[in-house]
Amino acid sequence: MAIDNTPMLVPHLVVDDAAAALDFYARAFDAVEMVRLPGPGGKLMHAAFQINGAMLFLNDDFPEFNDGKSSTPTALGGSAVTIHLHGPDVEGRFQRALDAGATVVNPLEDQFWGDRYGVVRDPFGHQWSLAETVKEVDMDKVLAEMGNPA
Repeated sequence: MAIDNTPMLVPHLVVDDAAAALDFYARAFDAVEMVRLPGPGGKLMHAAFQINGAMLFLNDDFPEFNDGKSSTPTALGGSAVTIHLHGPDVEGRFQRALDAGATVVNPLEDQFWGDRYGVVRDPFGHQWSLAETVKEVDMDKVLAEMGNPA
């Protein structure tokens, strides 16, 4: 096998119960699992999966390798990052996430920038925004209306 050093940027999610998270992401976002590496005590040391053709990494929380601190969104009181999924049928994708166990942070609504957009929180504390462009807008006019001339 050839070594592949293709430059990439990959979000790396930390959760409690990574195996359950992989199952949730498959149900909610049609994730395709690529790799699952088990670790001690049944925890997952590493997993890789794709959503919308983009790769994400995932692992169980291992405070013992992080200065004794948990790094899950639940332990941290939330996540400072929102993962954005853009594409067609946002209504169906949003409902699919809810049916899989996500909760609504912001309901789907048409936004001034031309997208139908909403945010959900997965059962592991990570936030996901979902959007579909529903109309073209002139960004210079939007910025001017907001008091921010281009």
